Amino acid sequence: MRCKIIHDQADQLIYEIRQIVLLAKKIEAAGVEMTWENIGDPVAKGEPVPEWIKEHLFAVARENRSWGYSPTKGMEATRAFLAERNNGCAGASVTLDDIYFYNGLGDAVTKIYGYLHKKARVLCPSPSYSIHSTHESFHAGSPPILYHLDPENGWLPDPDEIKSLVAKNSDIAGILLINPDNPTGLVWPGELVREVVNIAAEFGLFVIADEIYNRLTYNGKVSTLLCEVIGDLPGISLKGISKEYPWPGSRCGWMEVYNGDADPDFRRYIKSLFEAKMIEVCSTTQPQMTIPRVFEDPRYDAHIIMRCAAYGSRAAEFAKVFQDLDGVRISRPEGAFYAVVTFADGALNDSQSLPVGNKRAKAILDETLAVGNVSPDKRLVLYLLAATGICVVPMSGFTSSLSGFRMTLLEPDNDKRAWIFQTLREKIAEYLRSA
Repeated sequence: MRCKIIHDQADQLIYEIRQIVLLAKKIEAAGVEMTWENIGDPVAKGEPVPEWIKEHLFAVARENRSWGYSPTKGMEATRAFLAERNNGCAGASVTLDDIYFYNGLGDAVTKIYGYLHKKARVLCPSPSYSIHSTHESFHAGSPPILYHLDPENGWLPDPDEIKSLVAKNSDIAGILLINPDNPTGLVWPGELVREVVNIAAEFGLFVIADEIYNRLTYNGKVSTLLCEVIGDLPGISLKGISKEYPWPGSRCGWMEVYNGDADPDFRRYIKSLFEAKMIEVCSTTQPQMTIPRVFEDPRYDAHIIMRCAAYGSRAAEFAKVFQDLDGVRISRPEGAFYAVVTFADGALNDSQSLPVGNKRAKAILDETLAVGNVSPDKRLVLYLLAATGICVVPMSGFTSSLSGFRMTLLEPDNDKRAWIFQTLREKIAEYLRSA
């Protein structure tokens, strides 16, 4: 080309959760049956969407207006409903004008980081859901600034580390927390959410809380919402229906802005997000229109309780299978529907392997490994993929220096789930012994 057309950060746009599928599909085509544990799609894993939720969608689809554009920020009746729902809890109050709908939270996240000043940074957790850390570093043109979730301490962050990072780096304008956390399953204690808010207040920052899983908690845990503790500090909460209904294919999420007028710069930044929405017209209408109907249905709370009980039981199964495996560290998940296995430092190396019975799959694996630059945890994941057909995601794909992998707790078939857990345990032990 006559001039440079490739973005300087183009090589950073890697979404390992779906990237691993490209290789898995090749191995599947070679004759290895796949078990997909890489992505948080309850529907794809066989979790049924209740008929009564579908009936609400059918009713909405019969309304002619549901086939037209929505207002730029989203359907006014739905935003008014969500504002009233938010204001029914103690904490920050919002109006319908403080709520913005997006085509999924991935769309919202892209806009949130994309319209920040290039020098303004958001401090992200590590491990981190990669859509956040990737887009944050992409907008800034430099590596993400990270605070750490500690696998030795139930994945809890150290507020002193957060404060130290903020104090040292004057470019940090905001702090991100994901609660409940993806990938770790951590549910932040309320006091830690308050500490992050206090740090942000001390240094003049805003807070972003990805709360897409806020109702999916178990083992006695309850998620502390940002609106409950934000006070008069500027903040953004991200919510949606993809995990709750579940309806991931709806691509329907929203942003709640707290104290949007508390700071003139924050007010102008939020205005830029609205102006960006106007350029792209609006978000999809029909999913928005289902929200008041579904959330107000007397069956909805029981539906959520039932799902949380199932995930909590599976989290306990996961912990029981992996808790005493040498070289492995695990914490029982408390929210969302993921589980993480990490390894002690040095437990994984480039001399370990597993036997792969399918010759074509082995050839694909060898070709992939021969390219080089494969992290130790991804090497393990690739061997598990070729040897067992179980597709998980390496922790290195979550902006983390930890070695390990994330899997889901979504398999509804008890026998198959037991096979998945036990097979992973046995193959991990075999892999670690192979060095």
